[in-house]
Amino acid sequence: MGESKRRKEALGTEYGKEQTVVSWLPITKSQAEQFYRITTKGAWIGIVLLVGAWLTIRFVGPAFGWWEINY
Repeated sequence: MGESKRRKEALGTEYGKEQTVVSWLPITKSQAEQFYRITTKGAWIGIVLLVGAWLTIRFVGPAFGWWEINY
């Protein structure tokens, strides 16, 4: 009997199902990896937007005279 058949008999109905990250949380490992990829990409997008906004406020804003208010 091969290892595959032994594993199938040992696991029963759980055979072929994807493992969860934590037994009490119904999130599979592939879902956790997808969440990690999406949040990492979102964080980098946020960093780029923050730097762009800072550059705009720091250098472009004063060039248009927004910092000088004459009352």
